[in-house]
Amino acid sequence: MKPNNRKQISDRMARIHGHVHGIMEMVEDGRPYSEIVQQIAAVKSGLDSTVQAIIDDLVRECTSKQSTRQNISRSILELKEVIARSR
Repeated sequence: MKPNNRKQISDRMARIHGHVHGIMEMVEDGRPYSEIVQQIAAVKSGLDSTVQAIIDDLVRECTSKQSTRQNISRSILELKEVIARSR
């Protein structure tokens, strides 16, 4: 992963971390279920978009490599593994 992409992913994860901490406080404060679930849904959406950003970066990285048959096979395998784990 390129340094600028790593920074973007790190920033996203820091926001998600803060959001999760906020949800924990909501639970401890006894906030309404609907508010807690709404915030959990926002975290899930943030995680999903972060996974998509990682996959997009991987696709760009894989397609920019030298296109030998072996490299293409390895790249396809890596993409399949990442996508499978994201589900």
